[in-house]
Amino acid sequence: MNSLIVSVSPHIKTKDSCKRIMWSVVLALIPTGCAGVFIFGLSALKVIIVSLITALLTEAIIQKLRHKKTTISDGSCFITGLLLAYNLPPSVPWWIPALGSFFAIAIVKHSFGGLGHNIFNPALAGRAFLVASSPRFMTNWTPPRWQIDTLTTATPLGIIKEKISHPLPSYLQLFLGDRGGCIGEVCILAIICGALFLLCKGYIHWYTPFTFIFTLGILSWMFMGNTLFKGNWLFHLLSGGLFLGAFFMATDYVTTPLTRRGQIIFGFGCGILTFLIRKFGGYPEGVSYSILIMNAFTPLIDRYTKTKKFGYTKTPNPK
Repeated sequence: MNSLIVSVSPHIKTKDSCKRIMWSVVLALIPTGCAGVFIFGLSALKVIIVSLITALLTEAIIQKLRHKKTTISDGSCFITGLLLAYNLPPSVPWWIPALGSFFAIAIVKHSFGGLGHNIFNPALAGRAFLVASSPRFMTNWTPPRWQIDTLTTATPLGIIKEKISHPLPSYLQLFLGDRGGCIGEVCILAIICGALFLLCKGYIHWYTPFTFIFTLGILSWMFMGNTLFKGNWLFHLLSGGLFLGAFFMATDYVTTPLTRRGQIIFGFGCGILTFLIRKFGGYPEGVSYSILIMNAFTPLIDRYTKTKKFGYTKTPNPK
């Protein structure tokens, strides 16, 4: 009886903590970064390092100015810096990741109160800011380092969108990363390895990523071809940043819905918006903007999909 402990709720305990989950996500992202550096060379590593250092310094300085406890060791700003770098072309000048990382941490995260209070995914908002402020650098794509005869190239989606007379990469090239694109989006094999680790650990669930990918695949098959139901759905799934966005940014705990039903709605909305941007927009990609738009709907989705309290029954209105 001496081992019986009576305490107040909550009574469910777990070894997982915010810090543990954050660093697990960092661990899951390492294969993607290694693949990006292998494909694009040391220029990609420079972008990653600058983005990380800026994110850590910005977080520390702002918390110091706000007289708050420094929490850079919890891994959250490290993830923001890493994901921002993964969403950049490998050839951007050093001040691009520095500026984007500062915007993500200072404006998107801390102007709303810090971790847990931001509405939008900081890394994606930083990328959107850079695309709007420096489009010339954000759309200058370099090929893998072994393609030495080409100075610049276009992404697979850009080749289709702009109708460029350039051969499209094969499915295997798309899967392994033998193409132009952002540092962290090109090697889908590495992304899936990291995602499987998080799925097995239970840190992310399949609801949002699979709904996101399935919705975009169905719509691409139906409407992205020359005729109805003739679209190359596999090409559209393997191109762009779909897998990176679906598994690592559309599953963000802070800016996405809490319930299973809400997460499915979130993924469904991301899939539709990505399709609409790719099909009708002027921008060949659409993953980042679709997630940011759905971030804005997260409070509304949570409101209408929240779980019912145990034993709660709605009181009828008095007549």
